[in-house]
Amino acid sequence: MEEKSVEVLMSGPDESAINTRRYPGPGTDIETDLAEVLADVMCVERVSVDSHFFDDLGANSLVMAHFCARVRKRADLPSASMKDIYRHPTIRSLATGLADAAPAPVESSVPAPSEVVTPAGSVQYALCGTLQFLLFLGYSFLVGLVADRGYAWVSAGSDVIDVYLRSFVFGGVGFIGMCTFPIVAKWLLVGRWKSREFPVWGLTYLRFWTVKVLIHANPMIFFVGNPLYVLYLRALGARIGKGVTILSHSVPACPDLLTIGAGTVIRKDSFLLCYRAHAGRIQTGRITLGRDVFIGEKTVLDIDTSMGDGAQLGHTSTLYSGQVIPDGQHWHGSPAQLTEHDYVTIGPAKCGTLRRAGFGLVTVLQLFFLYVPLVVGGAYMLVTLVPALHNRLGRGTVGFTSPDLYIDALILSFILFFGFVVVGLAVMFTVPRLLNLFVEPDKVYPLYGFHYSAHRAIGRMTNVKFFNWLFGDSSYIVHYLRGLGYDLSQVEQTGSNFGTEVQHETPYLCSVGSGTMVADGLSIVNADFSSTSFRVSRASIGPHNFIGNNIAFPSGARTGENCLLATKVMIPLDGEVREGVGLLGSPCFEIPRSVERDSRFDGLRTGDELRRNLAAKNRYNIRSMVFFLLVRWLHFFVLTLIGLANVDLYDSYGHLLIVAFLVFSLGFTAVYFVLVERVIAAFRALQPQLCSIYAPYFWWHERLWKVPDTYLDVFNGTPFKNVIWRMLGVRIGSRVFDDGCYLTERTLTTIGSDCTLNAGSKIQCHSQEDGTFKSDRSTIGAGCTLGVGSHVHYGVTMGSGAVLAPDSFLMKGEEVPQHARWGGNPAAEMRDVPYQPEALTRG
Repeated sequence: MEEKSVEVLMSGPDESAINTRRYPGPGTDIETDLAEVLADVMCVERVSVDSHFFDDLGANSLVMAHFCARVRKRADLPSASMKDIYRHPTIRSLATGLADAAPAPVESSVPAPSEVVTPAGSVQYALCGTLQFLLFLGYSFLVGLVADRGYAWVSAGSDVIDVYLRSFVFGGVGFIGMCTFPIVAKWLLVGRWKSREFPVWGLTYLRFWTVKVLIHANPMIFFVGNPLYVLYLRALGARIGKGVTILSHSVPACPDLLTIGAGTVIRKDSFLLCYRAHAGRIQTGRITLGRDVFIGEKTVLDIDTSMGDGAQLGHTSTLYSGQVIPDGQHWHGSPAQLTEHDYVTIGPAKCGTLRRAGFGLVTVLQLFFLYVPLVVGGAYMLVTLVPALHNRLGRGTVGFTSPDLYIDALILSFILFFGFVVVGLAVMFTVPRLLNLFVEPDKVYPLYGFHYSAHRAIGRMTNVKFFNWLFGDSSYIVHYLRGLGYDLSQVEQTGSNFGTEVQHETPYLCSVGSGTMVADGLSIVNADFSSTSFRVSRASIGPHNFIGNNIAFPSGARTGENCLLATKVMIPLDGEVREGVGLLGSPCFEIPRSVERDSRFDGLRTGDELRRNLAAKNRYNIRSMVFFLLVRWLHFFVLTLIGLANVDLYDSYGHLLIVAFLVFSLGFTAVYFVLVERVIAAFRALQPQLCSIYAPYFWWHERLWKVPDTYLDVFNGTPFKNVIWRMLGVRIGSRVFDDGCYLTERTLTTIGSDCTLNAGSKIQCHSQEDGTFKSDRSTIGAGCTLGVGSHVHYGVTMGSGAVLAPDSFLMKGEEVPQHARWGGNPAAEMRDVPYQPEALTRG
């Protein structure tokens, strides 16, 4: 494994082009200064003011990001961003553009709030973590006690009918209790939320965290897209009108501050949290949506935002705190701005209150008369019929050290785990296809009927994350997706056609062209919704595209052949079809499709060289898949072993064993997968890389991405998350508040003390464009804040106290000064006076 320093990531200019080009003299002092800075960054004597940065000088986005950082440090030069570079790709045009765009100083009578973090004491930090752990123990004790009493009562049934009836009663009462307990706890611990601010790690935060965790643990979240979910939010205090359709699984933590008018549609993967973490403090605020509002996929609404009646917010867009969309206007982008595009392209259907109520009633009847008895009674029958479980219910039947215990655990875990894999694949490849016969493309159906249920069932069964994880980042993901129903008839195998995170509304209307490669986080949006109807339609990704991370790709996208769609780009739905270009930002603008650095490995992607490399990568990926199946099975085996041992001791200790099992499972899972990741990396830190996807290093790096890490979500908002990050190799300071940040390359990431990392934020220390893989270190200084849904790329440095706004994309190589505010997609310095949330101005 050859390690390369970060310097290899910065390609030099095209020397032949420079040596043969005439150099027109700079026309202004700004041109002279900019040319000097660029020549210094590129380590050449001089550059022409008319040379194209990418086509003539051979620069790339990382080089130009360093150039922008140098320019921003010069007080005598106007500030430059990467968007300026792409819009004005020569020194001469850049100088003119910066001079024309230089804003006048903005005066405000309202002082800007301080961004300085007041750190909590270490004792307060440790005390909060201790109390959070005790609350978890108390909740586990309650669950264990209820489960113990319920099992004893159900097992006293005399026959199958009696067991069914007892399962129905206990399961129904238990389900109602699990649904109502978080609601009661919210009203007792908090009452009605108001716009306010309070520090993290304090007692107020502890109440906030407790309620938030209980709300998210409520089984009602499984009813997203169902009228019952709207009733749940109303019970929590949200003001929601009639005919509202909510498809997002992001539950508002402060529902009293959420107002939604009648007929509103909220698409999936949207954040409407009604709170944010900022500079070590929690700020709560209102989100107000009028009647007939539409909110697209992968959107973020910050606190103190509102949308008027009939307003629309397109996909991959953001409303910053204080932004208001007037009645009837359509906005998109990050931050959002006015557009003429209509995002509601589907007509209404007959779907009144009676239909919604009937759909909810049928769901309740299915739940209580079918699903709950099956789960509760099935668990009892499993214990009764499986000898490995039934034979252990007698007191002292088999000791914990008995070989029989391990043999039983081995057999049971093997059958259950690998049976799930085989049966799961068989079901996914057959049942959804039968259901798809009832849903016709491009036909408008009313919500909350048979066709809607079939569509939801197809989406749930074909978006199982386990199989995407298993087959992703290998050639075998192509066969898996084709088996689901994707149109990949013209696909060209690359060995990395798709990552491990791909989702869709329906797999039977997804088309991907030949030679296209897709990174993680692709969401194919091939269903349209209104407040009363839905329609599925084909979404087609053109040939020879590269799709970056975290992208929503809708039906009707105006992209064609040979496009580079950058990370978090907003796919255009209007204008001419884009071909042979790159697209970046929200709203998107054109950038070069590729640069010389990204084509240096193209020779490995054709002819005999490709066949040899692909065969070698396939063999390596098969070993990785087998290895991780065994890793996950071993984890399941240990939990099965402990579970059987608990059954053996159940008569002696009862519900206390259930508590012990829950606590052990959580702790063991974290330690186990941390150890797996560190062993794969040989307990060494990663080094910056630039290589082909057919280099053995890259295949090894892909193994690190496959280590399961969903367990991390359980620790969000607690000090234990920081402990796990340190165990994984992250250089992380003290008292960092992590509310749901994700780090792709842990040992390449540095996070300073007292940072605030919001839900849905991500620090990604790598990039993969076409057949080239790049990685570098990213550093987040002390006291920084990453907003909700923000994305930090590789090679980035954020100075102490800097703030990155929600849903922003901080591009590779950027340097954010201390205490600066950056935002947007791509992110740039925000020079306007920051909006003060109501939480800071009350009283």
